[in-house]
Amino acid sequence: MISEFRLQWPITRDLAALRECVHAFGLAAGLTGRRLQDLVFVANEAATNVLRHGGAGGALIAWSDDVGVNLKVVDAAAALSEADLSLEPDLAAGHCVGHCVGLWLIRRLCDEVSLEGVAGSARLHLHLHRRPDATA
Repeated sequence: MISEFRLQWPITRDLAALRECVHAFGLAAGLTGRRLQDLVFVANEAATNVLRHGGAGGALIAWSDDVGVNLKVVDAAAALSEADLSLEPDLAAGHCVGHCVGLWLIRRLCDEVSLEGVAGSARLHLHLHRRPDATA
């Protein structure tokens, strides 16, 4: 495992490159199996939301700690709000407005999810433990 290593990647339409970079980072940080897949999925989903709903671009920053991996997804347009994080999709109806399904999945796969507004941008912080049952 690499300690004190940070990844910073611009969010562009090249999501395949972002996924590859996050996958390599997750492996180096000690994630394996399902947790590694979860990391790549949530990074892709959060970046997709920035591109589709934010419009002004952003960045993904990743670092590891003693428990797992942290992702900070910066939306330069500040399009994401606390209300968006609490939306529940109507899975029975098979549809959802906007980005609520992706955010709902992110909340289910991450051990911690928070949002802060900083200087006109939204910063989504995601934390995945190396093991889903790990405690901080």
